[in-house]
Amino acid sequence: MKEKIGVIGAGKIGAAIARGVIRAGLVTKDQVMASDISDALRQSISQELGVKATADNRQVADFADIVILAVKPQIVDPVAKEIAGKLGKAKLLVSVAAGVPIARIESNLASGARVVRVMPNIPCVVGAGAAGFAAGAHATAADLEKVGAILNSFGIGLPVEEKYLDAVTGLSGSGPAYVFLFIEALADGGVQVGLSRDVALKLALQTVYGAARMALESAKHLGELKDEVTSPGGTTIAGLHALEQKGFKGIVMDAVLSATKRSQELGKGA
Repeated sequence: MKEKIGVIGAGKIGAAIARGVIRAGLVTKDQVMASDISDALRQSISQELGVKATADNRQVADFADIVILAVKPQIVDPVAKEIAGKLGKAKLLVSVAAGVPIARIESNLASGARVVRVMPNIPCVVGAGAAGFAAGAHATAADLEKVGAILNSFGIGLPVEEKYLDAVTGLSGSGPAYVFLFIEALADGGVQVGLSRDVALKLALQTVYGAARMALESAKHLGELKDEVTSPGGTTIAGLHALEQKGFKGIVMDAVLSATKRSQELGKGA
């Protein structure tokens, strides 16, 4: 990319984005600048990635062609107003602030400002993120292409309509917590049948990782992959029967639904 990238907010997500675009070779460290009110976070991102870091958000907005707004939702409004004059219509603002609608962000900026809203998830910190992104009223196809390239540098980014970003939140945004709980449950099951905690946890982690890789790399339907593990009258079908008796799939679907509804409530200020 020829564009310079500014990251306002050098916490976990902001730092992960900067790390991702640099390590993927999308931009050089000289094309990235970050800002944060925290001395420790500025020092951390500067030392790790070799980028310039400042406490002045306007300096970042002045430097960058694409500004990543990675601050807490409750301070989006004042930060957007602070940098509005530096953005104008010429620069692209990419917000990763959870639950803050595009229209609200645009209302704090100059008329015609270009905005893209992103819902990332926490595995982006290890370069394995899953994100949805949506265009504002004035964002261009080229803007979306650039945002997609940024997100794909540390995972995957999929374009959706803004009304579906709450669903993205419920699935991939909250999803890592569901998976962590499942891994913990697998390990607990191993301990219950006699394995040591260390062995059970390592087996559970590698099992989930391996299954996810198989699903990602295979063109087969998930049901087909499941059937390949499931022998007639064997151990796997016995385990699947136990899961289905407890409504496993329905429970997971309800979790996504509940998280989506809560995201919608938070977006309305509830």
